[in-house]
Amino acid sequence: MTPARASANTPGMAHPEQPYLDLMAQVLERGDERLDRTGVGTRSLFGAMLRFDLADGVAPILTTKRVFWKTAVKEMLWFLTGGTNIQPLLRDNVRIWTDWPLDAYRRATGKPIAQEEFERRIVADDDFAARWGELGPVYGKQWRRWLGADGREYDQIAELVRALRENPTSRRMLFHAWNVPELGAMALPPCHMVYQYHVASGGRLNCLLYQRSVDLLLGAPFNFVGAAALQLMLAQQADLTPGELVWVGGDVHLYLNHLEQAEEQLRRTPRAVPRMRLTRRPDTIDGYAIGDFTVEDYDPHGAIKADVAV
Repeated sequence: MTPARASANTPGMAHPEQPYLDLMAQVLERGDERLDRTGVGTRSLFGAMLRFDLADGVAPILTTKRVFWKTAVKEMLWFLTGGTNIQPLLRDNVRIWTDWPLDAYRRATGKPIAQEEFERRIVADDDFAARWGELGPVYGKQWRRWLGADGREYDQIAELVRALRENPTSRRMLFHAWNVPELGAMALPPCHMVYQYHVASGGRLNCLLYQRSVDLLLGAPFNFVGAAALQLMLAQQADLTPGELVWVGGDVHLYLNHLEQAEEQLRRTPRAVPRMRLTRRPDTIDGYAIGDFTVEDYDPHGAIKADVAV
């Protein structure tokens, strides 16, 4: 299968979305078909890299399908709070983490509760949310409150901001979430697990994100947006400008019940590249809200629906 080819906003230039579409086509054409944890099955390739240049506000928001970018940014802001319960997400109309606690509730109680009712109870009942809305020590816990062997909690994000400001040539500016002793308590072990930063000449902030497991249709588009939003915030806090976002995938896969949707997306032609910017500068990395982000010139094709594999 050959994906659609298109130009970027500048005539003669390849569209920045095209490498993602090419990767999707490669997974469809020569991916290794295999069983997986969810039982759905995948078509998978091992090892991939995509590069997005965030200069001039360019944002890696796909145009060959609608990506709900506000949801992705809200998720990133939730990670930065250190939270691990879905209640604040649901109160902010973000439902992308509901499947895991809902599945746990159904298995534990034997009750075939509908997702809407489960979410309503999480939002309205703090005790129910505390019992059934908890995801365990997932991303935010590790980023902001990593529990060391010495019993102390470590704030990796605060340390990263400090290093970007005070020691920008460091090769140690990174954070990660693969805390081995706590993996078993997580609803889902971290997929986008390591973020490393690099300040280039002229004050350009680059990011390399390693993602061990990649749901290419549903997950990756959100991961691109979340990582870009974080890069904008970090650059602003350190008086830098956004540079490249380098995304590296380990097990890059399409679920077998996503193949038709992937083929539909590949038949679409990418549209004009959108731009994301921040509308104000809070005092700290903890001060951002969804209203601080604006996206311009986003005119995507329609959404493509697909089920999340749990």
